[in-house]
Amino acid sequence: MTTPRTALICGISGQDGAYLAQLLLQKGYRVVGTSRDAQMSRFENLARLGIREAIETASMALNDFRSVLQVLAKYQPVEVYNLAGQSSVGLSFEQPVETLESISIGTLNLLEGIRFLNKDIRLYNAGSSECFGDTGDTPANEQTPFRPRSPYAVAKAAAHWEIANYREAYGLFACSGILFNHESPLRPERFVTQKIVRAACRIAAGGNERLSLGRLDIQRDWGWAPEYVEAMWQMLQQTQPEDFVIATGETHALQDFVAEAFASVNLDWRNHVDTDPALMRPADLSISRADPSFARAKLGWQAQTRMAGVVKKMAEAAKVNASDSLSEAAMGLPGDTA
Repeated sequence: MTTPRTALICGISGQDGAYLAQLLLQKGYRVVGTSRDAQMSRFENLARLGIREAIETASMALNDFRSVLQVLAKYQPVEVYNLAGQSSVGLSFEQPVETLESISIGTLNLLEGIRFLNKDIRLYNAGSSECFGDTGDTPANEQTPFRPRSPYAVAKAAAHWEIANYREAYGLFACSGILFNHESPLRPERFVTQKIVRAACRIAAGGNERLSLGRLDIQRDWGWAPEYVEAMWQMLQQTQPEDFVIATGETHALQDFVAEAFASVNLDWRNHVDTDPALMRPADLSISRADPSFARAKLGWQAQTRMAGVVKKMAEAAKVNASDSLSEAAMGLPGDTA
């Protein structure tokens, strides 16, 4: 029997890590996932996808080079996917140092570890559309200059150029996927899309809450996360490493997302939503627009699910949780606060 290829996923407990693990298992990989303390982590997203028992886990702190080196040497992966680090733009304004260290130092340690052990390891790095800043009506592509406007975007931009530098200087197969917003039922509620969808479903199920949001005029490109992890894998199957913008190519206002979410449960959002200036960030992007044509031409990858479809799929999952939460509340039981 042929020994399966080993893939190491840093940040496997998150949305993208779980879907990527599922995809790689389907492709016959041996999948190893890391977290800071694998013995204590519940890996709930892996459990939700029914793959927890199929995944090997290891403790690794990306900001500790010795820890990174030990895991790389022990498991000897042929592919490494770096999805770890602080993942919230809003939280990065409150924790800028932790954000910069977890993303930029973590990426640098992976690059150094791979260079030290084996140049043949292929590395995917999770970049972000936040690096582009506000491009107005001009869709961002792989040649668009970065103008980051948050500590999170600054950290992601630093990691992007670390990848490019090690690729050029040392010949490593390392690339970044510059992903625009992508959602799923695995998103935690601190992300505004899940906050909106879950609130709409709770209200439709009989809840009397009101939904408070910041700016409704911001525009984003929203896609479906399970499709985006396919692009990650495809990037590491190329002959030469290159960076790719991954997006749907369609941009919508947050107000449109809100309206779609409430319409999915037969409600008019205007009767249930308030604007709260306290929820607005110190700096935010007005418009995020993407040109994913290079990924379509080179990888053959194209997003199949657009914003309305994303909302519909998230709402279908949230409706079940909303009904369960209200039932538990009526009986005085503690509900899911995730």
